[in-house]
Amino acid sequence: MNHDSIIHHVSIINHDAEQSFNFYRNILGLNLLMKTVNQENYEMYHIFFADKYGRAGTEVTLFEMKEGKENQFGANAFDRLLFKVPSVESLQYWEQRFDQFEVCHYGIESYTDRSLIRFEGPDQTPLGLIVIADHEDISLFNRDENSVVPFEHQILALDSVHARVRYPEASKQHFQDLFNWKTYGQTAFFDTGLTVNILHNNNSEMYHEVHLIYDTFNPLEEQGFGAIHHVAISAEAESTLDDIAVSLDKLNMIHSPIKNRGFFKSIYYQDPNQLLFEVATLKLNMEAITFEEKQFQDIPLYLPEHLESKRTFIERQLQKGSTGL
Repeated sequence: MNHDSIIHHVSIINHDAEQSFNFYRNILGLNLLMKTVNQENYEMYHIFFADKYGRAGTEVTLFEMKEGKENQFGANAFDRLLFKVPSVESLQYWEQRFDQFEVCHYGIESYTDRSLIRFEGPDQTPLGLIVIADHEDISLFNRDENSVVPFEHQILALDSVHARVRYPEASKQHFQDLFNWKTYGQTAFFDTGLTVNILHNNNSEMYHEVHLIYDTFNPLEEQGFGAIHHVAISAEAESTLDDIAVSLDKLNMIHSPIKNRGFFKSIYYQDPNQLLFEVATLKLNMEAITFEEKQFQDIPLYLPEHLESKRTFIERQLQKGSTGL
């Protein structure tokens, strides 16, 4: 594929939707795009955060999974999601904010010549904030005058995803072939002694990276609460999804059929290291919604058109899931 693809969104598994909502909206200051339902399981909330226009490249989504276990750290898994912030001064602001809200963090560090803070979200989800790259244009990002976070320090968009893999060359080659991203070569992963291959896109408006950490020391991840479930890469149109399916078929790689999510269409597959990727069309088919409500339960449930006729049933199922009955 030769389009300038971006990281469309990143999806995370959390145990409690309301707790996650409070963290991402009221501590990180992210804009709530919608509270909807997992279309594979009507007992699970699916919450979307993005900029105020719902732009791909700014989206993080949360699945509520009431039953299961905590994530067991390991390889062949996504390791951390990093968000862009404007400056080192922003990191200093966030360091103080995390202390104020008793968020576990590791202070300001340097990685690939950029400053960042690694921190833990709900269910110990590994997250981070990193200063935008020198070549990025801050004026291309949308910020919110009404945010709980000062304008000059707000999170701008997704920046990068780290993944620990057994066979980095396999994932790197596959990703380059499928999406035409470039590579920086290798770097050191902090002071761990592990090496990292860094892939980056060619999109002038939304710069993103994928970091492949070569890890043969840790056991394989056992996915649970706090895990990054999948990463979605953008597709220009539904025809691009058809091309992706053909490419995967030629490699004898299992993938899903094209799914209509209402908001966009997408296809899922696992890469050579069993990382779960989604490829999703760019257009977000929904009207802009502004939420004044501060409490999770007060925010209305948004459903795509093809699920609206099932609203009563879905709301009942969500209530059942939240009570554990």
